[in-house]
Amino acid sequence: MESSEYLKLFFEESQFYNDIVLGSLLPRRFWEPLPHFLQIWLRNYIGGVSLYFLSGFLWCFYIYYLKRNVYVPKDAIPSNKAMLLQMYVAMKAMPWYSALPSISEYMIENGWTKCFSRISDVGWLAYLLYLAIYLVFVEFGIYWMHRELHDIKPLYKYLHATHHVYNKQNTLSPFAGLAFHPLDGILQAIPHVIGLFLVPVQLTTHLALLFIEALWTANIHDCIHGNLWPIMGAGFHTIHHTTYRHNYGHYTIWMDWMFGTLRDPIDDESKKVM
Repeated sequence: MESSEYLKLFFEESQFYNDIVLGSLLPRRFWEPLPHFLQIWLRNYIGGVSLYFLSGFLWCFYIYYLKRNVYVPKDAIPSNKAMLLQMYVAMKAMPWYSALPSISEYMIENGWTKCFSRISDVGWLAYLLYLAIYLVFVEFGIYWMHRELHDIKPLYKYLHATHHVYNKQNTLSPFAGLAFHPLDGILQAIPHVIGLFLVPVQLTTHLALLFIEALWTANIHDCIHGNLWPIMGAGFHTIHHTTYRHNYGHYTIWMDWMFGTLRDPIDDESKKVM
């Protein structure tokens, strides 16, 4: 199969996702005349906003109302005002967040990356091996990007401090997960895109991982310590928001363990009891 013919598979896949999201929500006369790149951006924007509010509201309803005082003490539940402010910050950034997967799709469709379209192109064993390498790279990249956003003072002052106004349990909520300065959020997600030039990754897997970020960030800002090793759960991330110097990792604790920045919430609780 010629290269140009193979690249058509990426274009067709993007159009398929456009049809699912845009075709089910908007009249075709509204979005079909748009250039392909803008169709992708609009699809990502609608998908991102929908996922943010759906996951946020459902999780808040569960932990703050259905399970009130079970997971989070009553006096630690964030106010409606705090959550509305987080929504406002996240929605200001969402158009820019949506640009990142749109740009990555554009690069994939033009054959600039190592992406492949179908798992059968490489086989399941190679697919899983590539995915593992890609996730390790993403974990490493996000750890150091996050850490430098703290260590480089101008980056912290003008970008990351926007997120760190939420610095205690009763100001953190699932809605804080995407409440970043737009450039901050993009910088922390950009290892996902850089990895495409280094490791073969399936297109759908890449897009799914970017949108899973929205679910994951909602989870790690709910202040509930799941204690599932080696996951970097909310217990670890709450410590990050209170000390500013620990637990920079993303999905796991491994990078913090390797680079000496890990602080365990169970150890913290033991010290408090003593």
